This record gives sequence, structure tokens and C-alpha cells, in this order.
Amino acid sequence: MQRLCILGSTGSIGCSTLDVVARNLDKYQVDVLTANTNDEKLFEQCLQFKPQLVVMTDYDASQRLAQKISEQQLPTCVKWGSESIVEAVRLPQLTTVVAAIVGGAGLLPTLAAVECGLKVLLANKEALVMSGDIFMQAVVEHNAVLLPVDSEHNAIFQCLGVNHPLARPELKGVNKILLTGSGGPFREVPIQTLHTMTPEQACAHPNWDMGKKISVDSATMMNKGLELIEACFLFNLQLTQIEIVVHPQSVVHSMVSFDDGSVIAQMGKPDMRTPIAHTLAWPDRVRSGVAPLDFCKMGQLTFEAPDFNRFPCLKLAENAMRTGGTAPCVLNAANEVAVAAFLAQEIKFTQIAKTIELTMQQIPVSTADTISQVLAADTNAREVALGIIERGMN
Repeated sequence: MQRLCILGSTGSIGCSTLDVVARNLDKYQVDVLTANTNDEKLFEQCLQFKPQLVVMTDYDASQRLAQKISEQQLPTCVKWGSESIVEAVRLPQLTTVVAAIVGGAGLLPTLAAVECGLKVLLANKEALVMSGDIFMQAVVEHNAVLLPVDSEHNAIFQCLGVNHPLARPELKGVNKILLTGSGGPFREVPIQTLHTMTPEQACAHPNWDMGKKISVDSATMMNKGLELIEACFLFNLQLTQIEIVVHPQSVVHSMVSFDDGSVIAQMGKPDMRTPIAHTLAWPDRVRSGVAPLDFCKMGQLTFEAPDFNRFPCLKLAENAMRTGGTAPCVLNAANEVAVAAFLAQEIKFTQIAKTIELTMQQIPVSTADTISQVLAADTNAREVALGIIERGMN
């Protein structure tokens, strides 16, 4: 019986994880759930799974939740605040942490789970983008089991056929990794009209059901840029060993090309329950609720190179990884600020990339040897990006 802590349980990954758990209650017990402000969804989850502890980032939301839990006499303790979320992953009975908090806010609790030597299912790519070598070194030092939930990295992990969790593996016989991406909702929109795209249009992903922030990242393909950086750290790869391929149907989730000419692909419907179930059960398999592909009804699969003029965020991410140090952290922080501003209709869609570019130009790159250096770079980048947006970019 695995004892679970789900960080970010009310988001899309968290909800999909609980859907898989509900289908396999003989194997998993939910002990801890955390969320930001959605007390209504978290209360529903408490009614169904009756966790020992829930933690909310927002104080007012936690108080509303505590009142509801008291009225229903549920056996659940309610806490609040970022520090309480970090403390929650240290409960001694836990075996598995699902890291599904969106953005840089997930870094410290995810790293705490690694330092506890737990099985960590990594859906929070930003934590690894920000801290890179620090994070992976902690995985090795604390003998943690790190398994990738992102569909692309989970696909690569499956294609490699490794029978051990990730700890900076030496990949023998691998020519390159083919990282697929759908191209998002604006893949065929005329480039000259991209500045008119609205948050609603950006969040209308053709294949995946995701939260707003990740949906916008998909529309800019920054999501793929962050995944590029993540793949370098997860699989101990150089940029030259990774190729991004636009695959609009989102059926092939990624591929590995080997030195002998073989290419192995992992395929499946665009449903995050598949990689979640894979990592929860690894090295076994469990029911996910996702039907297998019907190849006779699937239709044509197409692949194309990404257009860097359409998706400048991809080039920014490549440059950040090539530069190293705090550059990926700055990239991520500026992106989070810019996406939030776009969703609030404070900047245009095309100004997301411009905000990131200007932020990276204004902040000197330094070493990222400690978490304090990473957090300082993150804070600085957010302040600079906010200033750029407030002053305007014209």
C-alpha cells in the first residue's frame, strides 16, 4: 500500500491522479492533499478520500475548508501556508509524493520530498528547471526515486526501457531524444495576427485538458522549452542530443532514436492519467481509465519542425539552457510573470516572449550552486519582469 501526498490536488494533474487512485484503492491511500485557494474542490476530495492532513496556501480558504470539515466531522487536520506544505511531505508514513504544484512555488516542497528519500512523481517541471543540478544531486544523495509524469518525459523513460529510476543515467546507444509537442492552438494562425490572440483562445488547447498557465505555455511553446531544459537534467543530455518535433495529433508522446537506426516511440491517447498511472505503479502497471488506441480509427499522424519565428520562446529556452547558471531560473520566473499578465489582459500574447527576452537581457547570469542563490534569482527576475510590464515595452 503506497501512502500518498498530492501537492496541488485541485489542479488538472492532481484531479487526474485522484481519478487513477480511485480505480485502485487496494494499492493507494491518500494521506495528504495540498491546494492553493480552491477550498470547494479540496473539500470534495476530502469527502471522498478522507486524508489525514490538508494544507492550503491561502489562509481564508483554509478557514472555509476547516469549517466544512468540522461540520462533516471528517478525520482531517487543516493547516495553511507554504511552510506547512513543506512540512507535510515529511510525515513519516508517506511513501510517495506527487509533485503537481504549478510553477516555482513547487520547488521547495518537491525538493523536501526528494530529501526525505521518497518516491517522487515529478509533474512540476519548473522545480527542476529552476534548480537543475542541485535537484538531481539531491536525488542521488538521498536515494530518492524520481519518476517523470510529464507525458513527454514519461514517454522517453518508457522508450529507454530502463529498469531503475532516474539518477543521472548514462544512456548507452542513444543517438538523440525526439521531444514531441502539439504546437498548441496557434500552430496555423497567421503570425501577423498573433498579437490579437486572447487568453480564452490561448487556453483552448486542441488536444489536452490543462490549467490556464500550462495552456498558455503550450500556445507559446514555452512549455516545450521548459521540457527541453527538464529533459537535459533528467536524462543527463546535451542540447544537441534533443530534437523538438511538432506533432499536432498528440498521439506519439516522444521518441528515442538509437545508434543502430532504431526509433522507439511511446503512444497513447492525450490523457495525463496514462503517465500518472505508469509512475504510480512503476515498475508494474495499473488501470488508468484510459482506453487503448484504436489504430484503424486513429487517422494520419504528421510531424514537422518547429517555427522559431512563430514560437520565439523555444529559442529563449534553448539559450537559457546553453548559458546555464541562473539563466533557466530567470527564464522561468519571467515567463510566470508574463503569462499571469497576459491572462489578466495586461499585455498582448506576443509580449510574453518580449517580456522574457528583456528580463534575461537585464539580469546578469550567476552561478546556481545553492537553493538560496536560485530563490534570489527567482525573486529578482520576477521584480524585473513586473517592472518591464509596468513601464511598457514600446
